[in-house]
Amino acid sequence: MMPKVEIKSAADIAMLRISGGLAADVLRMIGEHVKPGVTTNQLDKLCHDYIVDVLHAVPINIGYHGFPKTICTSVNHVICHGIPSDKVLKDGDIINIDVALTKDGWHGDTSRMYYVGQPSILAKRLVETTYEAMRAGILAVKPGGTLGDVGYAIQSVAHREGFSIVREYCGHGIGRIYHEDLQVLHYGQPGAGVKLQPGMVFTIEPMINAGKRHSKELADGWTVVTKDHSLSAQWEHMVAVTETGFEVLTPWPDGYGVYSPISA
Repeated sequence: MMPKVEIKSAADIAMLRISGGLAADVLRMIGEHVKPGVTTNQLDKLCHDYIVDVLHAVPINIGYHGFPKTICTSVNHVICHGIPSDKVLKDGDIINIDVALTKDGWHGDTSRMYYVGQPSILAKRLVETTYEAMRAGILAVKPGGTLGDVGYAIQSVAHREGFSIVREYCGHGIGRIYHEDLQVLHYGQPGAGVKLQPGMVFTIEPMINAGKRHSKELADGWTVVTKDHSLSAQWEHMVAVTETGFEVLTPWPDGYGVYSPISA
């Protein structure tokens, strides 16, 4: 059965542009604090206070199905949903920070990778490839295209480098509801799946492993790791389908760094 996809109006997308922009601003703010010797709990508190006191928004992850913290901090072999703790970051770690918030009832959800000190050659290649894969998926978004086109573009980049795609977790529709009934797989076949139309809004958030694709959830009920303990990376943007292509609703306020700008 095909999912019921909510089509957003121009006014809806304007609100999501605001909430998405605020979520991206949290990732801009936290970047300078990601360094050896810092704990993920410290990063969590900084993000919480910034969301509440500066952005006057609501950190939506706290209490979401029982999740205890503001952000997800997924380090090295953690694929996603890592819970901030007293874990101290060390030189050479890689970390994904995933932020979600609401502003005036609309959700913003985005994540990006950070290097802690100097990454290994493999870690750097994985992080850069995962960004390139997300970018390829976004560039496949256009009216008349399909989610299969998006997934195929992502997997093609990952497989080219000998990396694997995590299949148990995917992107999702988003709006007034955090996770709407639309699954955005990060693998697929061209022309398959839901047809894209203007007004659709969803996340593209590939999780790519340096080793095999298999994952397992830890006893805390949240943290997902690679079964073979290989490194994992993830990037995430919120994307709207427009009349001519796409719009990234979570653009980075500090620019794209070494990464290629995402444009039509």
